[in-house]
Amino acid sequence: YFCARGSDRYGEQKVTFLLQNSCECWWRTVSVHLLQIVTESSTMNRYPSSTSSSVRSQQSPVPAQTHSYYEELNFPYCEDVSNYDRITKIGQGTFGEVFKAKEKKTGRIVALKKILMDNEKEGFPITALREIRILKLLSHENVVHLLGISRQKGYQHKTSGKGSSNNNNPGPPFGVNVSIFYLVFEFCEHDLAGLLSNVTVKFNLAEIKKIMQQLLNGLYYIHSNNILHRDLKASNVLITKTGVLKLADFGLARAFSRPRNQPNRYTNRVVTLWYRPPELLLGERNYGPPVDIWGAGCIMAELWTRSPILQGETEQKQLYYISKLCGSITPEVWPGVVSLDQYGKMDLLQNATRKTREKLMPYIKDQGAMELIDKLLVIDPSKRIDSGAALDHDFFWSDPMPCDLANTLSHHTVSMFEYLAPTRTRRGPIKQPGPQQQQIHPRHQDTMSSYQERVY
Repeated sequence: YFCARGSDRYGEQKVTFLLQNSCECWWRTVSVHLLQIVTESSTMNRYPSSTSSSVRSQQSPVPAQTHSYYEELNFPYCEDVSNYDRITKIGQGTFGEVFKAKEKKTGRIVALKKILMDNEKEGFPITALREIRILKLLSHENVVHLLGISRQKGYQHKTSGKGSSNNNNPGPPFGVNVSIFYLVFEFCEHDLAGLLSNVTVKFNLAEIKKIMQQLLNGLYYIHSNNILHRDLKASNVLITKTGVLKLADFGLARAFSRPRNQPNRYTNRVVTLWYRPPELLLGERNYGPPVDIWGAGCIMAELWTRSPILQGETEQKQLYYISKLCGSITPEVWPGVVSLDQYGKMDLLQNATRKTREKLMPYIKDQGAMELIDKLLVIDPSKRIDSGAALDHDFFWSDPMPCDLANTLSHHTVSMFEYLAPTRTRRGPIKQPGPQQQQIHPRHQDTMSSYQERVY
């Protein structure tokens, strides 16, 4: 075994790569170099508070040194991005942009995910390293396949003001040459959000069963390998033109352990707000696979409503909508909830009864589907169904049986992605609060800045 380690920015975790196959030369080399970058950069500016400023000024490298360090590295198995022709931009998130591209040598169509470096004053993002590590350890039909890593060398950073000593303005200094890295993925023609935004795409019950069966298969696989996705949503569910579903965007994913004596202390600032489960909204840090199962329930209902079912603008509003659909969050339905940090700080809706069936029945006529959604969207995470039990549910084993999506998708030759689609209508089973309910205000705004924090 070849083992390399790199400390993260806060020194709380270790990134460990176990490279079991010595034949994977390119991955071994890239891993070593990237981990060297992280190790170098992560040790910068990490000194005891008692260290004098004069000592810090002597020991701490400036940001330019960090970037010049990896500019001088050789990446013999990290191909140049010039080997690809970009076709079009198909996605954008907090952690990067995604392009459809064509490999010049083979003509193969791929997806290039650009890793944003502008906000990385300390080198290669730990989130990208984690995504690379996880995807190289996973191999499943329903998980997107990472083909490799490409590099664009010598890009000159021209944004003024970057790289100053001000921590609020990180990034490489003005005029410094920095590399841009791309993750190269297999190309999938659609994402689920893009398909649902197109009114001409109509899935029948058997096809919906196939979508959910594949999604739960992917979750069962990653959870069995102790991986949490932590950002499950319709736009992160890719579907090929032949109807194969792939879980994608593992930028927030992490390995998890099943606690014995000491509870886990993961960040709860994960999962896009509309798909975030109540335990994370209330501050839980000792969590596991149920956080992904909640997202699967939201997506399953969305296959009928064609729009996210819980569209809160803030964490407070999101909890309000969850309570309107699933009932009040109380110790009676969720023993132990009072111990969560935010339980006493949020204005939780009182005396609300569970109405998942009542609210969703206008959209969903199949009783088996309603039963499964009801089990996926359980307030108490310990009582939420897991992916294995969900796959055994009668919903998947009754007529009509799950059927291939290829026939339906063959009528749509243009790729459909959320990024390229018009904004989906804000509709769904949970209506906006009335005048009397609008006095419920959030304690603080939930913004995308939470996603720019380090995630553990």
